[in-house]
Amino acid sequence: MHYLITLVLSLAMLVSMQVVADPVDINTADVSILAGAIDGVGENKAATIIAYRDAHGPFNSVDELSKVKGIGAQTVDRNRHNLMVVAPVKQ
Repeated sequence: MHYLITLVLSLAMLVSMQVVADPVDINTADVSILAGAIDGVGENKAATIIAYRDAHGPFNSVDELSKVKGIGAQTVDRNRHNLMVVAPVKQ
């Protein structure tokens, strides 16, 4: 029983850590970070996001994520609180 309580408390801590995590920059995140941060996006769609970013340049806003095939406006709206765009540094 002690192990079960410890397991439940550990899982609760992990879930709470996810809730307070910082938003993910969609211009720099890799496949695993995007897949973990965007509800409804697995590794295949995350790879599609990165391919789009590589082909078209960095995103200027989170809303532009809906231009990626397979990512709709509802997905963007549902995840908006967890996403951000950091403007690239111009050289």
